[in-house]
Amino acid sequence: MRAATGCSAEPGEGVVIAALVSGAVVVLQIAIVLAALFVLPRGRRPQTAMAWVILIVVLPFLGLVLFLLFGRTSVGRSRRRGQEEVNRAIVGAVARQSPSGDPRRPLDDVDHGFTVLNQNLSGLPMTYGNRLELHPDYRETIQAMADAVASASRYVHVEFYIAAWDEVTAPFFEELVRATERGVEVRLLFDHLGSRGIPVHKEFLRRLEGTRIRWAAMLPVRPLHGELRRPDLRNHRKILVVDGRLAFSGSQNLIEPCYDKPGNQRLGREWIELVARIEGPAVHSLDVVFATDWLTETGENLADLVAPPTEAEASDVPPAEGDVGIQVIPSGPGFVTENNLRLFTSMLYSAHRRLSLTSPYFVPDDSLLYAVTTAAQRGVEVELFVSATADQFMVAHAQRSYYEALLVAGVRIWLYPEPFVLHAKHFSVDDRIAVVGSSNMDMRSFALNYEVVMMITGAGPLRALAEVQDTYRALSTELTLEAWRRRPWRSVGIDNVMRLTATLQ
Repeated sequence: MRAATGCSAEPGEGVVIAALVSGAVVVLQIAIVLAALFVLPRGRRPQTAMAWVILIVVLPFLGLVLFLLFGRTSVGRSRRRGQEEVNRAIVGAVARQSPSGDPRRPLDDVDHGFTVLNQNLSGLPMTYGNRLELHPDYRETIQAMADAVASASRYVHVEFYIAAWDEVTAPFFEELVRATERGVEVRLLFDHLGSRGIPVHKEFLRRLEGTRIRWAAMLPVRPLHGELRRPDLRNHRKILVVDGRLAFSGSQNLIEPCYDKPGNQRLGREWIELVARIEGPAVHSLDVVFATDWLTETGENLADLVAPPTEAEASDVPPAEGDVGIQVIPSGPGFVTENNLRLFTSMLYSAHRRLSLTSPYFVPDDSLLYAVTTAAQRGVEVELFVSATADQFMVAHAQRSYYEALLVAGVRIWLYPEPFVLHAKHFSVDDRIAVVGSSNMDMRSFALNYEVVMMITGAGPLRALAEVQDTYRALSTELTLEAWRRRPWRSVGIDNVMRLTATLQ
C-alpha cells in the first residue's frame, strides 16, 4: 500500500495551472505587440517607430518597460502649459519690437527665408546692431564671464547643463556671491541629472546653500516628490545674461575642463569649446529663453524683468556699435517642430561653395545626412571636425557608423587629436552665415534636449569663426576612406549595433 504524500492537489492540477499561466503570458505578449503596432507610429519617424516595434516584438515585456522609460518625449502637462504661456509672451514682446530687417545689410531671399522660418518656429526675431566676440579658450571664457558678473548692477541669469564649483569656476561663483551681497538678483539653473553625475556635485549644492543665489535644478527626476519623467530628457542650454545688456552662449559648461574627473585629469583630457559674447538686442532673446526655463522650474514669471525696452528706454541705452545680425533659436521637447533640425537642413542645402561643420556627436537623421552628403556630391567643399577620441561609448560608435557614407560622398573628416575632446558646436555656410550654440548634430539634440543656438551674419564673426576652423584643421589629422576601410571587423560590428540605438527615441 502506497504511503500518503501529504499533497492535496491532484497530479494534473499543476499542469493545468502552468498551462493557464503560459496562455495568459502569450495573450499578454500578443496584446503588447498589437498595441505597439497601433500606437507607436503616431507622431514618430518611421525608422524610430520601427526600431521600437522590433524591440517589443523580440522582447515584449522588457521592450515595454524600456519604452515607458525612454520612448516618450513628453515633459508633462504643466511644463507644456508653461512653455505655451511663455511662447505667447514672446510673440507679444516681438510684436512690440521694431521691425527686424536692416536696410543697411539686406539679406538675400534664401537667408531671409531662414529668419522667417526661425521666427515662425520659435517666435524670436532676427536682430541687428549686435557685437559678437568668439571665445575659444576655456579658462579665459570662465574669467570673461566672471568679469561680466562683476559689472552687474541689477540681475544675473545663469543657465548651464552642467555646473560645478571647483578651482577653475571658483572665480565665477565668487563673483556671483559678491553680486548678491551688493543687492544684485542672481538666478541659477542647472540640469538635475546632468550635473548630479559630477564628483563634486554634493559639495556644489552645499556651497550654494550658504549663499543668496537663487537656484533650481532643471528637469528633476525625483519620484518620491512626484517628479517622474523620461530620465534621459535634458536641458542642454548654456546661457549667461547680465543686466539684459550682455550675454554669453555656446557649447561650454560651467565646470573645470576635465569635468572634475581624476581619470580625465591624469590623461590631460580637456574639453575644447567655443562661446560667444554678445552685446545688443540679441541679449534680450537669450534672456527670454532663460525666463522660459525659470518659469517652468520655479513658477516665477520674469516677463516684466526681461520685457524688451520701450522706444524711449532704448534711446537712453548706448548702442552696441556692432553690425552683426543674430537670431536666437531655442528648441527641445517643448517645441514639437524640431526647430534646430529644420534650420540646419535648410541652411546646408543653401550652400554653394563651402560647408564647415563641427559637432562632437554627429549622429544625423536621414534628412540631415542627405543634406550633408548631397552638398558634397554637388561640388560643395564639405568638412566635418570631430574628435579622434570620445567621452561616450555608444554615441561615439554610432557616429563612426556614418563615416564611410560621408567619405564616399566626398566629405573631408578631420580628427581632432587625443587626448582632447572637441566639444564645440558650430557650422558655417559659404562664409556668409553661421550657427553657434549648444546643439549637436544628433537625434538627441533634435528631439530630447532643450537647446539654444544663434544664427549669425556679419563679416567679423564669420572671419573669426573661419580662424577657429583653421586652427582645428592645423591640429587635426584627416581620415581617409582607405584608412577607414582597414579598421577591424570587430569595430565595424560595434559601430553598426550602436547605430541601431540612435533611433530609439
